Amino acid sequence: MTSSMPALHVLLVEDQQDIASNVADYMEEKGHVFDFAVEGKHGLELALSEYYDLVILDLNLPLMDGLEVCKQLREKSARHIPILMLTARDSIDDKVTGFSVGADDYLTKPFSLQELEVRCLALSRRHLLQTQDVMTLGPLSVDRKRKQITRDGKPLALHSMGYNIVTILAEAFPQVVTRSELSRKIWGDQPTESDAIRSHIYQLRAVLDKPFDYPLLKTVHGVGFTLDIDSGNATH
Repeated sequence: MTSSMPALHVLLVEDQQDIASNVADYMEEKGHVFDFAVEGKHGLELALSEYYDLVILDLNLPLMDGLEVCKQLREKSARHIPILMLTARDSIDDKVTGFSVGADDYLTKPFSLQELEVRCLALSRRHLLQTQDVMTLGPLSVDRKRKQITRDGKPLALHSMGYNIVTILAEAFPQVVTRSELSRKIWGDQPTESDAIRSHIYQLRAVLDKPFDYPLLKTVHGVGFTLDIDSGNATH
């Protein structure tokens, strides 16, 4: 784990020992701290009695399944604990059911351990954004309360669209935001011109990147956009 990434305190509720061991070995080597439960009721008790940055919750659990654990956790917990649900099921109906009882994200087995960590970090970051007015990623600072973005301490004269784009990318960091996802988050289901995003990105680069030594806004060709933050400086 690089110095830019926070160490997460995670509760893993998973009854398959091989999966639990693989996840724990990988994540703990990255610096994260894990507690474990092998059945739903015990997982719920731990989640309600201890402070966790995140709960990784398997859907198929003995005694109390993941959906019921998630539902009760949302009803009984005084705070919103980010929940990443693991499942061998991959139908849309199962995902909709998981989200409807309060899951924040969904990962279908088998999954990449690297992707699991990225999802966990992204969930934790989004949760912090709900409770903190200012998020700092390396030289970039996003003040959601004042709707002001600074780079290297210098306020950026961004239009509302530029502010929205940077905020969306910051919330998703370190993940890439696809063009279609960016368009949906900005305009919803309203139809837009095909080159609208390209135009806004061009204007954003002129303010966010050109006056500085290196660019932060990175185009991932054929996919979308992300922030290229110096890994030694990115913090919450």
